[in-house]
Amino acid sequence: MQRRAFLALTASSASVALASLGGCGFALRQAPSFAFTTLYSGLSETSPLGVELRRSLQSSGKVRVITDASQMSEAQVVLEALADQREKVVLSLNSSGQVREFQLRLRFGFRLRTLAGKELIPATELVLQRDISFNESAVLAKEAEEALLYRDMQSDIVQQIMRRLAAVKAL
Repeated sequence: MQRRAFLALTASSASVALASLGGCGFALRQAPSFAFTTLYSGLSETSPLGVELRRSLQSSGKVRVITDASQMSEAQVVLEALADQREKVVLSLNSSGQVREFQLRLRFGFRLRTLAGKELIPATELVLQRDISFNESAVLAKEAEEALLYRDMQSDIVQQIMRRLAAVKAL
């Protein structure tokens, strides 16, 4: 009998909590909507960031990405990559002069314009950085960790670009 009362109380409190989430403006994240349907990207085919950005744009199902320069006239907007760099900077050394910490940086600069030259997003630079400790006895593990951190930063930058592209409301 006590179990039934407990389950009934739990079920009613859960439904009240879910109903209150709707009133606060909570909604699941949805695919972004863009003011354009075709985009020309001059990013290199070998750029990992360019590949992930193209996949993200095309997976939305609302944007066709053109990479061939001869078909550039079909695009409504042009995404120009101004910088795409990975940097590794020494942060600290131990007493014998060996590296203890690195700082990994990923820089991506871009701008968005129409074919007519109207600037929709001015030149913008996104910079992400992560610190990583280094141990010479675990070099392979630290290289794998570095690759994972770069991939994580790359995904973050792609999401930031997607949000900025979705913020463009009119061509």
